[in-house]
Amino acid sequence: MTVDGGTRLAGVIGWPIAHSRSPRLHGHWLAHYKIEGAYVPLAVRPENLEAAVEGLVALGFRGANVTLPHKEQVLRLCDQVTPRARRIGAVNTLVVKDGCVEGDNTDGFGFLENLKEANPGWRPAGPAVVLGAGGAARAILVALLEAEVAEIRLLNRTRTRAEALADELGGTIRVMDWGDWTDALAEASLLVNTTSLGMSGQPPLEIDLSPLPASALVNDIVYVPIETALLAAARARGNAVVDGLGMLLHQARPGFEAWFGVSPEVTPALRQAVLET
Repeated sequence: MTVDGGTRLAGVIGWPIAHSRSPRLHGHWLAHYKIEGAYVPLAVRPENLEAAVEGLVALGFRGANVTLPHKEQVLRLCDQVTPRARRIGAVNTLVVKDGCVEGDNTDGFGFLENLKEANPGWRPAGPAVVLGAGGAARAILVALLEAEVAEIRLLNRTRTRAEALADELGGTIRVMDWGDWTDALAEASLLVNTTSLGMSGQPPLEIDLSPLPASALVNDIVYVPIETALLAAARARGNAVVDGLGMLLHQARPGFEAWFGVSPEVTPALRQAVLET
């Protein structure tokens, strides 16, 4: 594809940015749908974030994704922020229109769409067990709250952080002690790991799954490796499992549609393209 004055531009802002798989993801869609567009990695130091957001408008970008460490800081730089991004307290998608920058957060959307794609007919019920209280957990908790899950059990290695998050978000979140697997997993319909435990290069997630009902769905948002020890253990005992790659793929759909005018599909070919190293 030749990039010229008519090329629609988008990208991903982060620091560092070389590890991001978003250019590969959006590049696959651009090629598949034969769109005259480009999606580029934008390495932006924290002290240059404000100038970078202003630069999107000045350079004619349709928008950008935002990744670590900028997702919280960029919120204050947006002209408009969607209610869900405001509630989550972080932005991962910027859309530029008529000189204004709107911030959105599509992580929760990607999370739920991933579960529904992997398990057609699945609907959020409860109780749901969420491990971790970081940025990804915030988006997932908000998605579960908006889906009106009857009870959400939140466990974090630092309990006070979980308590602060539960107090902030409100709703049906119940904080429980890390390691209290008997009570936390009893009668659960969903278990989600949002921590880095089990990721390549990180300590393992040590959890006793024996109290978890065989009917429960188990999701790990980690996708390196694509099947974590948690998913392998859950699969071995008969639970349905969902890896974390689909969340990355589905959260990208709203931004791509806003920037390039096509509602893209998540396909096996896309998964393979993003997984290739």
